[in-house]
Amino acid sequence: MTIEAHIQTLEKKHGALEAELHSAMLHPATGDTTISQIKREKLKIKDEIERLRKNTRH
Repeated sequence: MTIEAHIQTLEKKHGALEAELHSAMLHPATGDTTISQIKREKLKIKDEIERLRKNTRH
């Protein structure tokens, strides 16, 4: 898998997590812990995407 393909895969996962977070926030029964976990996972993926992009620019 090329780095660009890996970045695209991560972007899709990030988008899916965004949709999951949006859905979770619409349901009052969703706990703060679940929302925090989704946010942490999104941030982790975002950081990985940025790291890969930075490394491919050199």
